[in-house]
Amino acid sequence: MAAAYDSYDYSAYWEGRDYEHNSEVVALKKILEKIPKIGTIIDIGAGFGRLTPVYAFRGKKVIIAEPSAKLLSLARKNLTNYQNLEFVQASVEILSEKVPKGRADLVLMVRVAHHLLSLESAFRAVNSLLKPGGFFVLEFANKLHFKAIFKELLHGNINYSSELSPKDARSPKSIRNHTISFLNHHPKNVGLILEKTGFKVLDKLSVSNFRNRILKKYIPMELLISLESAFQKPLSYINFGPSIFVLAQKIS
Repeated sequence: MAAAYDSYDYSAYWEGRDYEHNSEVVALKKILEKIPKIGTIIDIGAGFGRLTPVYAFRGKKVIIAEPSAKLLSLARKNLTNYQNLEFVQASVEILSEKVPKGRADLVLMVRVAHHLLSLESAFRAVNSLLKPGGFFVLEFANKLHFKAIFKELLHGNINYSSELSPKDARSPKSIRNHTISFLNHHPKNVGLILEKTGFKVLDKLSVSNFRNRILKKYIPMELLISLESAFQKPLSYINFGPSIFVLAQKIS
C-alpha cells in the first residue's frame, strides 16, 4: 500500500537543515544518556535512517519501522554498516501485527506525531510493544512555541495557550486538497495522553530553539549548536521551541 512519503523527496527536505538535524541529534544523545542498558530498540517512522547512527550502537537489535517503501529502501542503502538492524514496512497502527509485543526496551517516534490524528491510539500501540518499565522517546511539533503564541496574540486570540486541541499547520490550499495531516500538539495535552495510556514523563527538552533564517545565516553552526545544547532544558519549562522531545517510561 502506498504511503504519503513515497511520492515526496524527504531526503532532499533535509538539505540545508543542518541546524535542525544537529539540534535533534543533541537532544537524542542527552535523552539516551538517561536510559540504562537496552536490548531491543524500535524506531517508528525512521524515514531514511537519518537518526539511526545516534542510537543504533546502544541496542542489540534495532527495528527500523517505516510505512514508506521508498524511505525504507533508502534506509537499507544508508545503513549497510550496521549488522543489528531489521527493516519492517509498517505504520505505528499496524506495527504490533508485524513484530512481537512486549519485547522492546526502547521505542522512538520522531517527526511522526504531527501526522497522527489520534495520539491516544498511537501511544497505546507503542505501549503494547514495550516491556514493563520500557522507555518511549517522543518528538512532537509544539503548538505553544514562541513564534506561534506571538502570532496568535497579534490576531487577538488570547485563549490560544489554554486550548488543548491540536493546531492544523497546513495551508488552506493543503487542507482543501486533503494533504497529509500536519498537527502541532499542545504539550499539556500530550502529557495527559501519555499518562492515560500508561506512561510517566521523565524528561522534556525544547529543540530547534534558534530555528531562524537570519541566525542560521550569520551565526557559525558550531556556536549555534552550543547555544542550542545549553538552552534545551531551560527553555523546556516554557515550551519555547517548535519541537519538543519527551522521555517517558511505561508504568502500566
